[in-house]
Amino acid sequence: MWRKRITTSEKTINFLKVFGPAWLVMMADMDASSIIGAAQTGAVYNYGFVWILLLLIIPLYIIQETSGRIGVATGKGLGEVIRENYSKRVAAIMALPMAITDAFTYAIEYMGIAIGFEVLGIPLIISIPAIFIIHILIVTKQKYVEAERVLLGISLALIVGLTATLFLRGVKDYSPIYFKPSPLFFFLIAANVGAVIMPFMLYFQASATAIKLKEIDAIEYKSQVIKHMRKETLLGAIATEILMVIVEMTFAGIKNASDPSVFASASQLATVMTPIAGDLSPIFFSIGLISAGFLALVVISLGSAWGVVEALGIPKRSAWKIYVIESIPAVLVTLLLPPSMLINTILDLLVFFVYALIGPIIILGIISRNKKIMGEYYSSGIRLVAYWISAIIILSIAIIATF
Repeated sequence: MWRKRITTSEKTINFLKVFGPAWLVMMADMDASSIIGAAQTGAVYNYGFVWILLLLIIPLYIIQETSGRIGVATGKGLGEVIRENYSKRVAAIMALPMAITDAFTYAIEYMGIAIGFEVLGIPLIISIPAIFIIHILIVTKQKYVEAERVLLGISLALIVGLTATLFLRGVKDYSPIYFKPSPLFFFLIAANVGAVIMPFMLYFQASATAIKLKEIDAIEYKSQVIKHMRKETLLGAIATEILMVIVEMTFAGIKNASDPSVFASASQLATVMTPIAGDLSPIFFSIGLISAGFLALVVISLGSAWGVVEALGIPKRSAWKIYVIESIPAVLVTLLLPPSMLINTILDLLVFFVYALIGPIIILGIISRNKKIMGEYYSSGIRLVAYWISAIIILSIAIIATF
């Protein structure tokens, strides 16, 4: 027994073994809607929202760290934790609104993908059904870890592409701080907040982290995993918000020709890389937008479906059915929506998403401070106060933007 304890204490969990869930959900957060939201922010206010986007790193990290810690502490997904400790009804109340919200999230990603294909001259009636079918095949045939490797590669390509675009375009002489209490200003703040934290992210990180914990056989080494998870979550939070800043700065100056105070069209946004790519600028823009949207589709479908089946006690092998049920309305809405309305609809939905966070954020905070569920990893003191301050700030922004 003594020898066994020595062997156990000497085992270390490599950071790269744990790496994946937190980074992936953060990169999925940098989806087509986030790119469009940040691009429109830059088009209207130049670099003026840089300070806001950087401040959002703090609540993003605090909230997602809590989700990941729940996954490690319990070894279960968020939906399952709620069902087992608060009843199936409470789990359903939390998960089903998320599922409805995620149907809108799917629509946003399909809209972003549609904008990318629209710029390339491919009509929605062809592009959207094709993406839907390809996505179903990936979700139903690929295992999570296998899909994770591919998606991480896509996220790296996206980072390199956006960074290179800003570097080659050059930094302009715009102020990074702007504040004007106007309806448009608060609307774009809410849209950027809605792009930063979505309900599926809370469910995905908890579930994916729990799965990773079991796959690397690290259940007995939770303290090490939590340390690595925190580093990865912080790294991902910083990376995704810096990417948002890069997108805002890259698209600064891409004005609407008729009225600089309103949103730019897809064709105008697609010209951002003209100085370095010439006539190929729309192609590069479209590929980046399509890739970001597809990356988010896979992660959202996993997070949403996991949350629903966990909450209802359905076997996870049936999770793909939830994705199909949720996404069909999104596909239909995207196909029926006039292309000219795609961008404005995306921004409106991003504001709506902040409201959809109310239930999941509250239950996440309640679970995190429950010692019976979390054991030694429960939230207390400064960590707990920081969580609720972050939650209040996020939700208050939505209310201000509405009124």
